[in-house]
Amino acid sequence: MMKKTIFFLVTILTAIVGFSQMDQSKMKSEKTSASKSIKYTCPMHAEVISNKPGKCPKCGMNLIEKKAEVKKVYTCPMHADVVSDKAGKCPKCGMNLVEKKLNK
Repeated sequence: MMKKTIFFLVTILTAIVGFSQMDQSKMKSEKTSASKSIKYTCPMHAEVISNKPGKCPKCGMNLIEKKAEVKKVYTCPMHADVVSDKAGKCPKCGMNLVEKKLNK
């Protein structure tokens, strides 16, 4: 009876250790895949997207981590330097700002 009890306890402990090891390796692989999906973009040029941090090739600013939510960007058809996060009028010429289509 004692041998059966010890065998049963050893079997349960082995199973518990095995499952905890599987959970840890799964968590490590999830962290690795999450870090691979991070994208970086320029604060001034939303169309510049990179898989790693660095400098914007257009203006030299540091790339920042791109957020998951998609925000609309509006710009003036005549003045590309006028950029807004909401629709409105261009302060330079009064034209309606139009939504900028971002390349993905």
